[in-house]
Amino acid sequence: MVENPAVARRKSTAKAKPMSRRLRRSAEIRERLFRAALDLFAKKGFANTTVEDITEAADVGKGTFFNYFPSKDHILLAFGEMQLAKLEAAIEEARSSNTSTEQFLRALPERMTQEPTRNPAMVRTLLQAYLSTNVVREAMVDMQRRVQALHTQIIQMGQERGEIRTDYPAGEMASVFRQTIFGTLLMWSLSGDASLSDRMKTAVDLLWSGLAPRNFVPASSVVPLFTCGD
Repeated sequence: MVENPAVARRKSTAKAKPMSRRLRRSAEIRERLFRAALDLFAKKGFANTTVEDITEAADVGKGTFFNYFPSKDHILLAFGEMQLAKLEAAIEEARSSNTSTEQFLRALPERMTQEPTRNPAMVRTLLQAYLSTNVVREAMVDMQRRVQALHTQIIQMGQERGEIRTDYPAGEMASVFRQTIFGTLLMWSLSGDASLSDRMKTAVDLLWSGLAPRNFVPASSVVPLFTCGD
C-alpha cells in the first residue's frame, strides 16, 4: 500500500524535529563549556583550571566535557579556530565589497580583538598556554601558517588593486603586519588598561605608512641642500 504523501511528510518532520533539538542542545552545551573555560582561564589561569571547574561553571556533568573536547588544551584550539574563522569571514567580505585594503587593515585589529580577546588576563593566559603546552603549540604552528596565508592573500589583493606597494613580497609584508598586531596585543596585555583601540590605531597608522604605494627616488639622484663648504 502506498502511503499518503502528506502523512509521510508529517512522519518525516516528526522524526527530524527531535534530531534538530538534539543538535541544538549539543551546540548549546559545547558553547557553555567553551565560554566557561575561557572565563576560568582568565580568572584562575590555564594551569590552575581543572576540567571539573569547567563543568561546574557550565553546570554539566564532568563526563560530559569529554564528549565535546578531548582535553582542556583543546579549548584553546577551539578558540584559535574561532579566531581563524573570523579572519576568513572578514577576508571574504573584503573580496566581495568595495572596501579598500587600507580600510580593511585598519578595521581588522578591532574586529579580531573583540570579546573574549579584549581581556588582558585572557590574552596573557592564552599566550602562556601556547608556549607551555605541546599539544596546543604544535597545532598553533599549523594554525599560524594558515593565518599567514590569509594575511598574504589580503596583501596580494591590495597589490593587485594598486593599493599596496609591490617592491616587497606580499608574504613578507603580511608577516610584518601580523607581528605588529601581535606585539601590540602582547604589550597591551601587560598593562591591561583601556588603551587597546588607540594602541592598535597607532600601530596601523605607522604600519600603513610603510605599506602604501610610493614613488622611490634613488639616493644618487638627490641633490644635497648643503655641502661641507657651506
